[in-house]
Amino acid sequence: MHPMNDQTLLIGDIGGTNARFALARPDAVAFDAAMTLKCEDFSSSVAAIRHYLEAVSVPVPDAICLAAAGPVMDEIVKVTNNHWTLSAREIRQELGVERVKLLNDFEAIAWSIPNIEDRFLESIGQASQQALPTDSFSVAIVGPGTGLGTGGLLKREGRLIPLVGEGGHIGFAPKSRTQIEILNVLRDKFERVCVERLVSGSGIENIYWALHTLQGDQRQQMSAADIFQAASDRSDAIAADTIQLFYEILGQVAGDIALVMGAHDGVYLAGGIVKRYPELLHISGFRNAFENKGHHRQMMERVPTRLITYGEPGLLGAAHCARELASAG
Repeated sequence: MHPMNDQTLLIGDIGGTNARFALARPDAVAFDAAMTLKCEDFSSSVAAIRHYLEAVSVPVPDAICLAAAGPVMDEIVKVTNNHWTLSAREIRQELGVERVKLLNDFEAIAWSIPNIEDRFLESIGQASQQALPTDSFSVAIVGPGTGLGTGGLLKREGRLIPLVGEGGHIGFAPKSRTQIEILNVLRDKFERVCVERLVSGSGIENIYWALHTLQGDQRQQMSAADIFQAASDRSDAIAADTIQLFYEILGQVAGDIALVMGAHDGVYLAGGIVKRYPELLHISGFRNAFENKGHHRQMMERVPTRLITYGEPGLLGAAHCARELASAG
């Protein structure tokens, strides 16, 4: 039984595979009673919400704030890599809750950045890792998982401004002969090769498949988890090459996003993949690829990169927005 507060604030972070729900605290940017559900087990977000509310024994919420993987258009999100479509209007009608807000999942992570303690941020590279300036800053977030998410956060004159986009769908720009060859192989498989085709869980599998194809080997596909394991225990040379290429391309893309957004105060790495294998990230070519921007290299060397090790940044950001939503009502 969740201890009752003045308000019940339901929050969620819905990805391609899992839906995470919790109850935001009205008195702080924090949450309790977190639960992870498999999206495939429920026909819709409303069905999953009802299951969660019953499981934690709380009444109809006063406000609902859900982050989801996909663009928010007209208060609707068609979740990327998932069969759910979220509609704020439908959720209001089905659950009888007037205050409902939908966020892009990386907008939610952006909102979390000022609320994440330093102990949950791991420095990647030698750039200065000072705390964010209190007056103004510009940061970007990049996160490979089921797909590739991107976002940003500005602070100007005391006001926080999230930047939301679909950076995972920009075109892949190869930077080496091997990458060019991989691109050519993937062009035979996909109508368009965006960076998400390489920098994601399925992207790791695509790189592995492409490297085998380039060797004339029609070996069966391996899962991303198995490729990481084979790279970690050094049992498969192509798996090791795959992971190195994955981190290298991630660094290239993160650097490109930093340039586009003017993220001089840092790039934050989110998503389950980088968080699950931090030791491989540290020894990879990520940081060199991030900095390798021609005559802008000296500027890029000063931009810090930080790995978010906090368990649920999306829920933390949703908790921030739920409190704002409740207070506005």
